[in-house]
Amino acid sequence: MDGSRQRRRGDTRQRIQDVAVELFAEQGYEKTSLREIAELLDVTKAALYYHFKTKEDILISLFEDLTRPIDELIEWGRTQPRSLETKRELLGRYSEALTQAAPLFRFMQENQATVRELSIGDSFKNRMLKLLDIIKDPDAPLTDQVRCVSALFTMHAGMFALKDMEGDPEDKRKAVLEVAVELVTRAHSGS
Repeated sequence: MDGSRQRRRGDTRQRIQDVAVELFAEQGYEKTSLREIAELLDVTKAALYYHFKTKEDILISLFEDLTRPIDELIEWGRTQPRSLETKRELLGRYSEALTQAAPLFRFMQENQATVRELSIGDSFKNRMLKLLDIIKDPDAPLTDQVRCVSALFTMHAGMFALKDMEGDPEDKRKAVLEVAVELVTRAHSGS
């Protein structure tokens, strides 16, 4: 197969994912049909089925694609020393990964019940626990463990709480990151 044909097929897959995640977030996963996705893309259902057999297949592919940087970050973090510098770097990289995966997180926020029912819910929870293991010290007092958990929640909540607030998106991302880093720094220092 030549490169241009494979690229076109990849573009179609990406377009399907983009339209699907927007519809899932806007009107809900359960209320979105494959027919609707195909109509919005102006493709046949057969063309859609060529790439994805079910809505869950679309969602799983989205989740895998958009969380790949988070998996890579976890692997990187596990190989680093448990230093404050490593924790700060991990949070900075995680902030950027969250920005790239914003459509997926918007879907997850708007469709919490569905996420809990599908395999992606447990998969995401496991990723968060792995990130938490990297940023918190194993023997930290409970208050410092809570600070580390709060740092991750701050990053997630910041995406949603600030999205409709006026201001530059990058400034908002940096502000959320600053608060998360402050929490982890305080936990690392044992304050």
